[in-house]
Amino acid sequence: MGYSDIMGAAEDIADQFLRMTKHYLPHLARLCLISTFLEDGIRMWFQWNEQRDYIEATWNCGYFLAICFVLINLFGQLGGCILILSRNFVQYACFGLFGIIGLQTVAYSILWDLKFLMRNLALGGGLLLLLAESRSEGKSMFAGVPTISESSPKQYMQLGGRVLLILMFMTLLHFNANFFSIIQNMVGTGLIVLVAIGFKTKLAALTLVVWLFSLNLYFNAFWTIPAYKPMHDFLKYDFFQSMSVIGGLLLVVALGPGGVSMDEKKKEW
Repeated sequence: MGYSDIMGAAEDIADQFLRMTKHYLPHLARLCLISTFLEDGIRMWFQWNEQRDYIEATWNCGYFLAICFVLINLFGQLGGCILILSRNFVQYACFGLFGIIGLQTVAYSILWDLKFLMRNLALGGGLLLLLAESRSEGKSMFAGVPTISESSPKQYMQLGGRVLLILMFMTLLHFNANFFSIIQNMVGTGLIVLVAIGFKTKLAALTLVVWLFSLNLYFNAFWTIPAYKPMHDFLKYDFFQSMSVIGGLLLVVALGPGGVSMDEKKKEW
């Protein structure tokens, strides 16, 4: 069996999966995508005092501003998640969550930690894809009305979302000399390049979903660590961030790469 036969069989399996899941895959994608915001909003409630004291001590901003920070994160994230899951005012919810990402990037000094910064940018990529999906749904309400061309903002949102999503995988690359790490890096790099340029996008994104979900269960098993240990919270944070990126990739699988991609250009050749 040659390379083309293997790729053909893999694409057939991916297409069959999409046909079976097309009605509920977008819902699962949205749930996964907002999971980190949902978890963080709930954590703000249960760790109210710790979060307030941390912000007050770190920024010396006073009790009132620290309370405002916690309130914005609590209601901003939970409110945004409710709107997205109920599919009401999705664009406003996405912009609100973009603001939360920016606020936390500054407040927790993530700007100076490359790994966490790349993961936050990957979260932003997932929100961009969700924003593109909401624009698509909005236009579908006006069937028959002439629409703007394929170079519309939606297509570039999908491109930007794909490119930002792959930053999560760049934080997972291990620069070790052992054989397993080398193979993992080669395969992973190949897949993220395919997603970025939009070539065999659905198959590559679906493979990345399986890969990232497996790594997430193995490396971020926070449920195996007692809740009182700091490592529990660190692993929980990483776990739900990874689930949000998985949600973004599932949106790529469900919606396709968009107009700015090699898959789309192949149709014109």
